[in-house]
Amino acid sequence: MKKLPLLLCGASLLLGGCSTLSNVNWSKAAPWHWFDWWGSSLEVTEKGVGDITADTPLQEAAISEALGDDYRLRSGMRANGGTIVRYFEAMKENQLALIIDGENGTVIRIDVLDKAIPADNGVEIGTPFGDLYKKAQGVCQKASAPDDEGVECKAPDSEHISYVFSGEWRGPQELMPPDDTLKGWTLKKIIWRR
Repeated sequence: MKKLPLLLCGASLLLGGCSTLSNVNWSKAAPWHWFDWWGSSLEVTEKGVGDITADTPLQEAAISEALGDDYRLRSGMRANGGTIVRYFEAMKENQLALIIDGENGTVIRIDVLDKAIPADNGVEIGTPFGDLYKKAQGVCQKASAPDDEGVECKAPDSEHISYVFSGEWRGPQELMPPDDTLKGWTLKKIIWRR
């Protein structure tokens, strides 16, 4: 008989908790997310990087919550084409991991430099150009500052993701290297744009 009140109490908590727990992110509560054995769970998707999307306010608290405890943020401002761009840099173990740019209070661009954050198709920092592309024509262009020594290529089947490759080339800086040279270049940065 002593078990019946406990059973009733547990059942009422379970049933009553359903409505109060409706805003819990159940996918993150799955057992495989309890321990971070496999590294970062962040990835670059069409929507953004992890929980950082175009809807994320450009505020330290919001970005910090979306990234989790592995990153330390620092903020700054810079001029870009006559406008002032506010940004956050996410540091991981004293290394620059992400740069999050904003406009009108929301996120517009995320540069991913952290090797632990792949694109959702498995592409990661260090991937050779030749593993993804046969030729640069039609998908790649000379990258702009601060990556003007590299080549930026549209990610296959993506509207929001691009890859910046870098490597050795002795040709004119204003020209893009030939495909044979690019095959040896590696992915330096993944960029998500709104």
